[in-house]
Amino acid sequence: MDLRHLKYFIAVAEEQNIGRAAARLNISQPPLTRQIQQLEEELGVRLFNRTPRGMELTQTGEVLLQEARNIRSLVEQATERTQRAGQGKLGRLDVAIFGSAILDSIPKLLLAFRTRYPGVNIVLHTMTKSEQIEALRQRRVTVGFNRMVSPLPDLSTTLVATEALLLAVNEGHELAGEESVSLSVLAKYPMVLFPTGQRPNFVDKVMGLCRDMGFAPQVSQEVGDAVTGVALVASGFGVSLVPESVTSLKIPGVIYRPLKNPPSQATVDLSCLYRSDDESPILAAFLETVHEFREERSKRPPSG
Repeated sequence: MDLRHLKYFIAVAEEQNIGRAAARLNISQPPLTRQIQQLEEELGVRLFNRTPRGMELTQTGEVLLQEARNIRSLVEQATERTQRAGQGKLGRLDVAIFGSAILDSIPKLLLAFRTRYPGVNIVLHTMTKSEQIEALRQRRVTVGFNRMVSPLPDLSTTLVATEALLLAVNEGHELAGEESVSLSVLAKYPMVLFPTGQRPNFVDKVMGLCRDMGFAPQVSQEVGDAVTGVALVASGFGVSLVPESVTSLKIPGVIYRPLKNPPSQATVDLSCLYRSDDESPILAAFLETVHEFREERSKRPPSG
């Protein structure tokens, strides 16, 4: 018994007439009659009583009709799910995250994707930059997010956002009263830097900006993440340059100030990493969402 037999059987059972069923199936009556006879022979049962009024189901036929409709429904579901998977609308997306962007851009981007593709299960993995690269190569994750990623032959990157840098200061600090702060002024104050870990990273970015302004920063503390860094600013350990996304952290005692006449390099990129040879529909759908997110974000007015 194949799916074609079931399709023909359902049509005859529902129409209760060979002629109408044949017209519905867009075939002639003789081959449809033969198909029904073959099905009965294969099963070894009578499915229809032939009467002057047409084709009436036997009790055995009623059982098969119920089962055939269930099978048809399962086939339709399987077909739809397969098509949705082929369009990137169904499946699983493993995402590696790390850093301050989890405070702003990444959740917004993932929400936009989940809203568009609710059938895709998003699974998050917290990983450092080196762990993300290894996991991508081992196919344990589909995409990763990080900053200042050096070019790699087997991985590709797509820009998600370019964020301005701002200054996090304690509300009691003398710079807190300024509407904006020049980078050169920071030479006078202890600074909290983040994150520790694989280089190059955001620490190198900050130190490079300071060098460009002609001074080496007074490093008070170098910590592993933005949350700890801003918490130390709240405790008076120093000031800290932070990506715009960190301003989502509303820690008591900390305020954020824009830079005055910032150099063009006073920004930091957030990128999405993925395998260059990954042709999966889910990745394609996700990258499309990334592109739209970046376009929408570029229309926002600059901070400060």
